[in-house]
Amino acid sequence: MTETKQNPLGTVPIAKLLTKFAVPSIIAMLVGSLYNMVDQLFIGNFVGPLGNGATNIQFPLSILNVSIALLCGIGAASTFNLAMGRGETEKAGYYVGNAVTVMLFGGLLLAIITELFLEPILLLCGATKNILPYAKEYSRVCALGYPLFILSAGGSHIVRADGSPNMTMAINVVGAIINTILDALFVAVFHWGMTGAAIATIIGQYVAGLMVLVYLRKFKTVPLERKHFKPDLHIIGAILALGTAPFINQIAMMLVQIVMNHVMGHYGAASKYGADIPITCAGIISKVTGICFSFIIGISQGLQPIVSFNYGAQNYKRVKDAYHLAIKVAAIIAIGSWACFQLFPRQIVSIFGSGDELYFEFCETYFKVFLFGIFTCFLQPLTSNFFTSIGKPYKGIFMSLTRQVLFLTPLIIILPLIFGFSGVLYAGPIADALSFTICFILIRLEMSKPEFKNAI
Repeated sequence: MTETKQNPLGTVPIAKLLTKFAVPSIIAMLVGSLYNMVDQLFIGNFVGPLGNGATNIQFPLSILNVSIALLCGIGAASTFNLAMGRGETEKAGYYVGNAVTVMLFGGLLLAIITELFLEPILLLCGATKNILPYAKEYSRVCALGYPLFILSAGGSHIVRADGSPNMTMAINVVGAIINTILDALFVAVFHWGMTGAAIATIIGQYVAGLMVLVYLRKFKTVPLERKHFKPDLHIIGAILALGTAPFINQIAMMLVQIVMNHVMGHYGAASKYGADIPITCAGIISKVTGICFSFIIGISQGLQPIVSFNYGAQNYKRVKDAYHLAIKVAAIIAIGSWACFQLFPRQIVSIFGSGDELYFEFCETYFKVFLFGIFTCFLQPLTSNFFTSIGKPYKGIFMSLTRQVLFLTPLIIILPLIFGFSGVLYAGPIADALSFTICFILIRLEMSKPEFKNAI
């Protein structure tokens, strides 16, 4: 009996597999989004709008952590599943061990750099003089959690690739629950402010990271030994190649966030809103849209082991069927999110604390204009990860660059020169439409290739 027939990824119905892998991934992504969102809820209600602005300034650093986690975690999961699909069981363990080593080292290095150069980094991220003290207080503590934050976020992909999506979910859920409980205690009861919110966050991250380490001791598919964790440049290179697309996508998000903070502060200062309101509102809305993308990216992550294994096993019909099903579900979610953002912007923003009428006016406008094209945003992350999962990282990298780097960032800079402050908001739907068009063309070309076109 072949490895393909033995492995459920090659035999179980696609809908059942996608549900099995995607639902825990979605929950894990949602819980991950809640880390910053819960902090923002408590900070907004017990510290104030400037505290919320501080979490937005720190957000690029969180994105940078996630980018390293995805670089290693998705890269390791893809190489691991491709190796298993080809029957290369012995080699598969090295992809897991080397990824863990790189994640821990990367987190430690990033923490040291953040602590040494905190104020310049926060100013680079767009902090205003009013927001900077809050951002420094929050970010200095958060940096202490980087190594295990990266391990928990990246290691969860490896755990899922090992056939344990429920454990992936548990890792993220436990960390988030701890964070939420401690936020309520430290911020709402003890009134520790930004420091309390940050301490709650890193304790949750440490517990989640330790859960990954405990799981690795009993890895199911391949027994992990000390030799698997010894750095091997060839192995690391293969991991990074297949993790580059999601990594670049996160880096692009970070750069867009930084550019957005500066543009919002610059043009906001010359408007009736001032500099602080736009920065604060943009941060809140980025967290809210993270909920929508948690569903879409969770589906994408659930799709990865199915696509990687079956592509490695040359079962192209299952690859195509899995992708098409994932696209349909993600499209429904994106359209539903668009409707909520258009119909209930004030109600959503009100959850994060009070503000004056100018504050709510700007937030409503931002929701309705900047997010007008979000119903198209399902295609780019799914298709980018699809190409990475079938071992074509360069196409995945290009797609990950389309919305954030090729379109959104230039538009954020150029359009305000023409339309003033409103140009920042127009950049969102235009970038969404252009990105959707490019990704649609490229996936159609891929699916017209003989292996997919003739798959029955």
